[in-house]
Amino acid sequence: MDLPSFLWLWRIAAWSMGLSLTVYTCLLVTGGMVWYRRSHQMAQPNWLRILHILLGSVLVALVLLLLSVGIVGTLGEHGSLGHSWHLGAGLLVVGLVLASVGAAAQIATRPWARSLHVAINGMLFLAFAAVSYSGWTVVQQYLP
Repeated sequence: MDLPSFLWLWRIAAWSMGLSLTVYTCLLVTGGMVWYRRSHQMAQPNWLRILHILLGSVLVALVLLLLSVGIVGTLGEHGSLGHSWHLGAGLLVVGLVLASVGAAAQIATRPWARSLHVAINGMLFLAFAAVSYSGWTVVQQYLP
C-alpha cells in the first residue's frame, strides 16, 4: 500500500508517542513528589497517588495503542515485521511498561517492589530514548 493511505495511522502514532513522553514526564514528577513526601515522612495526599495511578493507566493505553498502530502500519506498508530495530525497541518499551505496572501492583505487600518499580522506570527512560531515535530513523525513509 502507498504511504498516503496510511498517513492517518502515522499521525495517530506521532501524537501517541508525544503524549506518551508527556505522560511519562508527568509520572516522573508525581513519582518524585511521592518519594519526596515519603522520604521526609510527610502525609501522602490521596489525590497524588490517584493521579499517579491514572497517569500510569494512560501510559499503558498509549503504549498498547502505539504497538497496535505499529503492527498494523508496518504490515500494511511492508507485508511483514522486523524491517528495523524499531520493533525490538518498541517491544522493550511495552515490556517495561507492563513490568512497571506489575511491580507497582506489588508495592503494598512487598516492600522490595518499590525499588524494582523505580529501577524499571529508569530503564524505561532509556528504552523511550531508543524507540524515539529508531522511530525517527524509520520516519526519515518516507520523507522527501
